[in-house]
Amino acid sequence: GYMGRDVESMVRDLVELAVDMVREERVVEVREKARVNAEERLLDLLLPPLQPVRSEPDPSVVHDHAQRTREKFRDQLRAGRLDDRTVEVDVKDKAFPSFEVVTGSSVEEIDINVKDMLPSLFQGRTRKRRVKVPEAGELLTQEEEQKLVDMESVGKAAVERVEQAGIIFIDEIDKIAGREGAQGPDVSRGGVQRDILPIVEGTTVNTKHGMVRTDHILFIAAGAFHISKPSDLIPELQGRFPIRVELEALGTEDFVRILTEPKGALVTQYTALLGTEGLELRFDPESIRRIAEFASLVNERSENIGARRLHTVMEKLLDEISFDAPEMTGQRIVIDKAYVERMLGDIVKDEDLSRYIL
Repeated sequence: GYMGRDVESMVRDLVELAVDMVREERVVEVREKARVNAEERLLDLLLPPLQPVRSEPDPSVVHDHAQRTREKFRDQLRAGRLDDRTVEVDVKDKAFPSFEVVTGSSVEEIDINVKDMLPSLFQGRTRKRRVKVPEAGELLTQEEEQKLVDMESVGKAAVERVEQAGIIFIDEIDKIAGREGAQGPDVSRGGVQRDILPIVEGTTVNTKHGMVRTDHILFIAAGAFHISKPSDLIPELQGRFPIRVELEALGTEDFVRILTEPKGALVTQYTALLGTEGLELRFDPESIRRIAEFASLVNERSENIGARRLHTVMEKLLDEISFDAPEMTGQRIVIDKAYVERMLGDIVKDEDLSRYIL
C-alpha cells in the first residue's frame, strides 16, 4: 500500500505468473505441429504460384511436378541451403500509439482495463517485413504457436492452479507493524494490515482472467523484527499467521556457501566483472573462508545485517584491484589468505573503523 498499488495486486501478479507457466506448457505440447505449419507457410512464400502450362492439358501432371519441386525446396530448407534468401512476411505491429489516462479509481483498475483494451484495438494491424529465411521461420513458428494455444482454457487452468496450489510470500512484514511509542506519521501501517486481512482469510479477487478465491492460497510472511515484534501487528493479523518460526543467524559456514554456491554468487560476479577488463581473478578456498570469518566477526561486533555484510567486505577487499584493473589487462591475480589478511585485518581489528567502512 506504500507504493500506490492495491494489496490485491499480489494475487493478480500470481495469476499472471500462472498464466505464463500454463501457456509455456501448452506451447511445448503444440511446438512440433506449429513448426510443421510454419514450414508449409514458409514454402508457400519461397515458391511462386505455378502457372498452368498450355501444352500440358492434364492437371495431375502439373500437380505432381509442383509437389516434386516443393519437396526439393523442403529438403534444401531443412539442410540450411536457403538461409541466405529473403522473404516477405506479415508481422503484427507492436507499436501502440501513445495515449494518456486521465481518470480511474485506482492504478490497478486502469492497468487491467488498458491491458484488455490495447490488444482488441490494435491486434489487426500488420506490416510487411523482409527478413532472412531462418528469422522468418522463427516468426511464423511463434505465430502458429499462438494460434494453436487456446488462451481461454489457459486462463481457466491458471486460475484453478492459483486457487489450489498458489503460494504468496509477503516479505518485510515488520515494516507495517506499529511501533510502540513511535513518533511521526503512522497512519498507513494499520491500514495496510487491515487490507491484507481479508486476502489472507479468504476472499474473491477480480482479475482479468476471472474471479480468484484466496481461501486455499498459502500465505507466508517474513520480517527481521529487529525494531518491532510480531505482537506489534494488529491482533487479527497475528491470528491469521498461527505457525511461527524463528530463523537462526547466519554463521561462517553459511557465508562460505553464499559466496560460492549460488549461480550469481559474489565471487562469480567479481570474477566476471574484472574479466571485462581482461583480468583473470581467482580465489583460493582459504581466502573465501577468511572473508566469511571477517564478515561474521564484524556482524558480531556491530549490527548483524546477515549476508549483506559480504557486499561491503568484498568491495573493500577488491577496491585497489578494481581501481587499477584497466592498467592490468592480461594479468592473472590469485586472492589468497595473506591478501585478505593484509586488506581487511587492520580494519576488522579497529572496531571504530570497521563500523564505518565495513
